[in-house]
Amino acid sequence: MRPGIISFIGVGANLGRPEEQCRDALRRVGEREGIAPLRTASFYRTEPIGDPDQPWFVNTVAELRTTLSPLGLLSELTAIEREMGRRRSGRSAEPRVIDLDLLLYGQEVVAEAELVVPHPRLHERRFVLVPMNEIAGYVLHPAFGVSMRGLLSRCRDSGRVEKIGEGETHEGTEKNV
Repeated sequence: MRPGIISFIGVGANLGRPEEQCRDALRRVGEREGIAPLRTASFYRTEPIGDPDQPWFVNTVAELRTTLSPLGLLSELTAIEREMGRRRSGRSAEPRVIDLDLLLYGQEVVAEAELVVPHPRLHERRFVLVPMNEIAGYVLHPAFGVSMRGLLSRCRDSGRVEKIGEGETHEGTEKNV
């Protein structure tokens, strides 16, 4: 296998059948050239942020190995969102059929017009930090030098995050990398 960069993505949905849509998105990610899923955290039912009147989300975090550049990986994630029917209105607190966020790309810090990595709000969101800690609590935030476990212990977000399903280890899926 060629070397690749360990990356983490956030996966979420709150329209239609959110858990099935998250699983479908993860399957599609694994089918992409240059991306190999390694582990997926459990699925969590989470309170929406910004608009409490919308349906609750299903969220998880997946660890990947990729040979794509950060912008290349983002391009694949946004293509999957479009394939699954995601239409962006520009509102940050809108309901979503699927949401794929690039959280970490190795220990790189990226500041481009179309991409900021680490995700700029990763450290503020329990719905990301709880599943992230399940599979990678030891990983350091590249900009802060603090582990995901440390970020979770400091997180002020009080939104509810309830485990609803077990995570997975993806064996033999590194064919694309």
